Amino acid sequence: MIRRRPLRTLLLVIVLLLVGLGWQNRAHLHAFPDIISAYTAKEYCSCRYVMNNPAAYCEGYVSQYVPVSQLLDDESRKRVSTSGLGRSHSAVWLGPRQGCQLLPAASIPSPP
Repeated sequence: MIRRRPLRTLLLVIVLLLVGLGWQNRAHLHAFPDIISAYTAKEYCSCRYVMNNPAAYCEGYVSQYVPVSQLLDDESRKRVSTSGLGRSHSAVWLGPRQGCQLLPAASIPSPP
């Protein structure tokens, strides 16, 4: 069989290896969508309110290969909310000594 269809056999071995790697790292793969939106919210908040950079600069600073679908900057409350890969996170500026902090998922209001 290998001599008759070497390409198909190689492809099958590669697919089996990828499935095995995915299974071994399933916890990490499950956490990945949370990391994208949480990182963006926290870093944008820090760039904007701790470092006092303009919004356009901070949007470029937090841009990634995997983009977020929504980035909301509430200047009056100094709060940033992001959504990406089906997950949402918010970060809020606490003060000059504390900086920005991610909010727990339970305190994030769901969109109307």
